[in-house]
Amino acid sequence: MKRTLTFFSACLLLISLMSDMPGFIQPDSSSSILKGAWEKKDASGNITTLICTEKYLMFASYSISGKKYLKSGGGPYQLSSANGTEIMSFTRDFNTEDSTKVGLTIANDYTLSGEKLVVPSGPLQGSWDKVKEPKGATVLTSAWRIISREGADGKMVKMMKGSRKTIKILSGSHFQWAAIDTDTKIFSGTGGGTYALKDGKYVETLDFFSKDNNRVGKNLSFSYTLNGKEWEHTGVSSTGSRVHEIWEKQE
Repeated sequence: MKRTLTFFSACLLLISLMSDMPGFIQPDSSSSILKGAWEKKDASGNITTLICTEKYLMFASYSISGKKYLKSGGGPYQLSSANGTEIMSFTRDFNTEDSTKVGLTIANDYTLSGEKLVVPSGPLQGSWDKVKEPKGATVLTSAWRIISREGADGKMVKMMKGSRKTIKILSGSHFQWAAIDTDTKIFSGTGGGTYALKDGKYVETLDFFSKDNNRVGKNLSFSYTLNGKEWEHTGVSSTGSRVHEIWEKQE
C-alpha cells in the first residue's frame, strides 16, 4: 500500500513539474469564458458575428443595411495555455473562403480582457466586442444538430447520422445554422441573426442568409417544446412553407 501511494505521489509530482516546462500545453476546460456572441465591424461597416458555445463556434460576415452575405465558417474549438500564452485551437468544419482548409486545425494566440477579445491572426483575426445579452443564456443556448424533419407527406423523416449535417448554435440572443458535409467539404448554406423567446414562441430575425439576401429582416415565429436533449419546433419558413423539425443537443 505504501509503495502504491509513493508511486501515485511521484506521478502527481511529475505532472506538476511538466506543467511548468516550456512548451507544455495545459488544456483549459473553461471554454465557457468565450460563451456568448461577439461582434466586430470593418471600415466599410460590414459586421462579423462570432457565436461560441461550450465547444463549438460559428462566425459570419455580412451587411444588414446592404442585405449582403459575405463569408462564414465554424467548427469545434478548445482553449489551452502554454508559457503564459492563451491559445485557441479551432478545427474547421466549414470554411466558405477556402474549402480545402476544412478538417484542418489552427492554433492562435488570443487575449481576453473584460468584454474585449483580441485574436492577432488566423480566421478569427480581429478585435471583438462582447454582445450585451441582458438575459444571459436561455434554455436554447447550446449547439444543436437536426435529427428529424417533416416531409411533404406530413410524416417526420429521420436524418441519417454522418458527415452531412445541419448544425445550429445559439447564444443568449444570437443564432446561426449551417448545412455542411465535413467529408466532402461541401457547404450548402447558412443563415443567422437574433432571436427571442416570447409567450411560448421562438422568434427569429434574419440578419443574413447565404441563399437569398432578400430574406434579411424577416421575422419567423415558431412554437417550440423541449424534451430532454430534443428541441422540437413548428412554424412557417421565410418562403412561406411549413416547418416542423426536431434538433438534438450536442453539448
